[in-house]
Amino acid sequence: MNPVRIFVSSVQKEFAGEREALRIYLRGDALMRRFFEVFFFEDVSATDCNTDDLYLDEVRRCDIYVGLFGETYGSENADGLSPTEREFDLATSEGKYRLIYVKGTDDGARHPKMRALIGRAEAGLVRKRFNTASELVAGLYAALVDYLAEKQLIRSGPFDAAPCEKVTLKDLDPERMAWFIRTARATCRFPLTEGAPPHELLEHLNLIYDGYLTNAAILLFAKKPQKFLASSEVKCTHFHGIEVAKPIPSYQTYKGTVFDLVDAAVDFVLSKIALSVGTREAGPQVPVRYEIPKEVIAEAIVNAVAHR
Repeated sequence: MNPVRIFVSSVQKEFAGEREALRIYLRGDALMRRFFEVFFFEDVSATDCNTDDLYLDEVRRCDIYVGLFGETYGSENADGLSPTEREFDLATSEGKYRLIYVKGTDDGARHPKMRALIGRAEAGLVRKRFNTASELVAGLYAALVDYLAEKQLIRSGPFDAAPCEKVTLKDLDPERMAWFIRTARATCRFPLTEGAPPHELLEHLNLIYDGYLTNAAILLFAKKPQKFLASSEVKCTHFHGIEVAKPIPSYQTYKGTVFDLVDAAVDFVLSKIALSVGTREAGPQVPVRYEIPKEVIAEAIVNAVAHR
C-alpha cells in the first residue's frame, strides 16, 4: 500500500522542539513508519522555488493535515495571512483529514489573529490542547491509530467480524449454506426454514457488516476460502513418539471451509491413534473404540481452529 502522507503545519521557530520530537517519533516507531510518510520542511534541501508554494503543494499532496497552533501568528503576506493560516485554509478547502493541537491554555497571550484562527478551527472540528512535546506525541499517536482503524488499515475488532470488500454472494456456496440450515435445524432449534435465501441466513448469523460480507462468511461458506484468506488452512503432522523430530512420517495441509478443515483434521488424528476392535459377542455389530474418544478430539480441534 502507498504510505499515508502527513503534513505538519506550524510556526517553525515556536514549535522547533515539538516538530523535532514528532519527526523522531513518527519515523522511529515501527507502526508509524510502516503506514505514514511525514513531510517536514526542515528536511528540504535548498531549491529554486518559492517557500510558500512548496508548503502549499505539500498540503495538496497530503492525506492528513496536522496543525500546531500556539501564541505567535507568523509572518504575513500582502493579504495579512500567515503560512499557517493559508495551509489550514487549503487543507480545509481540499477536504483533508485535519488534526489540530493547541499549545497552552492562556488564550490571552496569543496573537489576535492566532486566537481567531483557533476559533475558526474549533467551529469545524475537535481540537486537543497540550503543554509538552510528550503530550503532543501521545495525542497524535492515538489520533493516527484511530485513523488507521477508521480506514480499516488496521483491525480494531475481531478478525471474523471484519468486512471483506472483495467478496460477493457469487463467491459463496449455496449448497453449503443449505446444508448448514438443514444440519442446524436437525441438531438445534434453528429458526430459519429450509430454502431460506442466502442473504437471510447471512443476516441472521451477523455475517454482513456495513453492506459487505465478513471474514466469517468466507470461512464458513465460500467456494474457495483460501482465495481471499490464504492462511486459512490447517496443517497436520504426525511424529513418532512425543518429540518433534525428522523424518516426519506424515504431513498434510488441508484447505476448504472451516467445516472441511475440522473434518479433515479429525480424520487425520483418528487415523494415527490406536483403535481397538471388539467381538460380536453382544450382537451383530462389531464394537470399535479409539484410545481417545472421537468427541474429545473433535472438541479440541474445533477450539483450535476457532481460536487460530
